[in-house]
Order: sequence, then structure tokens, then C-alpha cells
Amino acid sequence: MPQPGRIVEIADMTAKDRYFRVELEKPLGHHPGQFVMVSVMGVGEAPISISNGPGKDNTLEMVVRRIGRLTQVLHDLKVGDTLGIRGPYGSGFDLGNFYGSDVLFVAGGLGLVPLRSLITPVVAEADRFGKITLISGCRNPSEELYRDQLDEWTDAGIEVIRLVDGTENMPWKFGVGLVTEPIPKLRLDPEKTVAALCGPPVMYKFVITALGARNVSYDHIYVDLERRMKCGVGKCGHCQINKIYCCQDGPVFRFSDLALLPEALL
Repeated sequence: MPQPGRIVEIADMTAKDRYFRVELEKPLGHHPGQFVMVSVMGVGEAPISISNGPGKDNTLEMVVRRIGRLTQVLHDLKVGDTLGIRGPYGSGFDLGNFYGSDVLFVAGGLGLVPLRSLITPVVAEADRFGKITLISGCRNPSEELYRDQLDEWTDAGIEVIRLVDGTENMPWKFGVGLVTEPIPKLRLDPEKTVAALCGPPVMYKFVITALGARNVSYDHIYVDLERRMKCGVGKCGHCQINKIYCCQDGPVFRFSDLALLPEALL
């Protein structure tokens, strides 16, 4: 049964992406990279990424992109309204795989939302990790998410590389290019580096190829494939890769476990 969640904060992040902070009756107890099923009575239910890091409080943070009827209804809700929340679901990232390593995050567009649930605890315990780098890209400046948080991470000493595909004549003081372009120039020790990726499907193949060219082992690359998901409960088959269901077996995978499934990155 879903637990009720009361919306306590709403903020527009872009023209189509809205941030929600939801107060729950009890803590989620989630791992970074997991997701919840969000429902509105009489409308429907959908898998939504958890964007906040693990914690003991009763908070759920998420960003909802308006792409259909349910998400339009979510965008119409107000502070004080109630949602149904089930979960958390999915495998998530194991922080233990990152301790002691240099950590490279690569986020494309909305991929920054689930990756934030991992970046936040890594930054909070930065002394337990080596060099921390985030490459974050989006289509144009108006689509950049978590701008203030990106500034905060930069101020905290994290190397944050912010890119857009094109400025489209909008103000922008950071870089222009694809998220793959900085990788050949990074100060990167392949033996010490663990990478976490999340973004549009087309991004993975090229980022993994660029990391492979720097001799980063597939065992050290984690991919979050939750953007393939639809029903979130293994029924619709939308996220099926051979015998693997992203929503049931993932959405976070060590890439070496998928390397023989080329369609995983399509």
C-alpha cells in the first residue's frame, strides 16, 4: 500500500521540470539510485527517481518532467496536496563500491536528478573518497537543473564541468560541447577511478567508449538505466533487456554485467 506524502515545497527548475519536496509518514530508507512509484488517486501511477540522498528524515525529493497526463496532474498540484508513494524500488548504487576511489559522475539532462541522490552523500563525506568530478550537460542553458547545487558543489571543492550542446543565444558562462569531450583531458587514474553515469540512452555508448579509451575498467563503470522504465513493476516489458528488467533487476548496473548485451544501451 502506498504511504501518503504531503507536498511541502514546489519549485520550477525549467519550463517543463518541477521540483517537489514531499514529507512522508516514515523515512524511505532508500539507497542512492532507487526510485518510488508515485500515484494520484483516480489518475494513475508512475516510477519517479528519488533525487535526495539517503537519510533518517521523512523527506522525498524528486523532479517531475511534464510529458503526459499523470505528470501534468502532478504539475498542477499545490503545496499541501497529498500523493501516494510506494517504494523504494530497484537496486540502487552501493556506496561501498565508491569508498576510497576517485569518483567521476557523468550526467546528461534529467540524469542529474537520480545521480544527485549519489552525489549528495559522496560530497557530504568527501574525505572518504579521492578526487570527485562531475560532468553535467544539457541541451541549452534553460534546461540546466539544480543550478544552485552545482554552484555549491563547486564551492565545496568538487570539479564541476558544466556544458550545454548550444547556448541558443542565451546567457551562459560555462562550456559548450558534449559530456564526452572533457573525458580525454581529465586528470584521471584508471586504476583508482569509479564512474557513475545517467542520461539519455544515446549518451552511454559514447561516454563508455571515452572511458574505455582512458583504460577505465567496465567493472568500475556503473550505469543507471531508469529512463527506460515505464510501469516500474516488470509488467509492461518496456525496460526489458533480454532476461533483464531494469525496474526489477536495476536500474543501476555495473556495466561489465551488461557489456555482452549491446541492446542495453540503445
